[in-house]
Amino acid sequence: MTEGRPASRAPGNPASHAPGGRSDSGNGSGNGSGNRAGWAAGLDPRSRVLLTLAWALTVVSLQGIGPLVLAVVIGLVLGLAPEFMPGFALSRAPDNRRSPWQTVRRLLPLQLFMLVLLLTLPFSVDGPTLLRLGGLSASTDGLMLALHILLKANAVLLVSVALLGHLEPARLGHALARLGLPYRLAHLLLFTVRQIQLVGEEYRRLRQAMRARAFTARTDRHTWNSLGWLMGMLLVRSFGRARRLHDAMRCRGFDGRLRPSPSFDDGAGWAWLDRVVLAGVLLGCALLVMLDRIPLGVSA
Repeated sequence: MTEGRPASRAPGNPASHAPGGRSDSGNGSGNGSGNRAGWAAGLDPRSRVLLTLAWALTVVSLQGIGPLVLAVVIGLVLGLAPEFMPGFALSRAPDNRRSPWQTVRRLLPLQLFMLVLLLTLPFSVDGPTLLRLGGLSASTDGLMLALHILLKANAVLLVSVALLGHLEPARLGHALARLGLPYRLAHLLLFTVRQIQLVGEEYRRLRQAMRARAFTARTDRHTWNSLGWLMGMLLVRSFGRARRLHDAMRCRGFDGRLRPSPSFDDGAGWAWLDRVVLAGVLLGCALLVMLDRIPLGVSA
């Protein structure tokens, strides 16, 4: 038995040709996100990728503060409102949503980085002086640039979390491949996700074995030697697992090509809802760009 995969999986099963070949609406997700499909569960993964790309390109092209604030509000509605409002969904998937505060915690690292940016960027960009602290001067242009970056990053991240945050990595890889991404890059994405999980499991087992032998990390030579052996064993075992995974996939008929599930077929996966939502989002992006081009007196 290789990599803990069930022996009953037939070689012709598309899910067996790539690691983690599970649906984002199933109940057997390994990372806990498979049974939390989110409000966009009724959309085809390809349309979700296209929507995210169109929204990101639109937001980064905006220059006015007003349209950027509106984009952040839209992102808040799409990214956080579904977590607080059970009826906010495009499908009738089971309501197994994550806690709203879990979504908020996922956004905290970006906010901490943006806080550092707001505190440092005004002092590193030339322009009209806004504030003086000793020998340092903060410029208005630097503050506006930091605000632009803050608003754009949050607007893109909120919508990305709403559309792709609940999507299984395997389905994301299949969707990118169907949209024209080279197969080698799609394979790299799928295997990277799989190997990260395997390496994490192996690291936890090795650390547990060290704790069972009463190992305690200290600032001495023995600790550094033990950690060095830990990293070496982790690399060796990860390489062995990767080879066994490759052999298992070849035994299941993997020939170097992705085998997406039937739900990715154009007739079953890409439905009228995807076309309607995609057209509506593209129209909204166009209106947002037009609003950005209209002088409203509130701009950078």
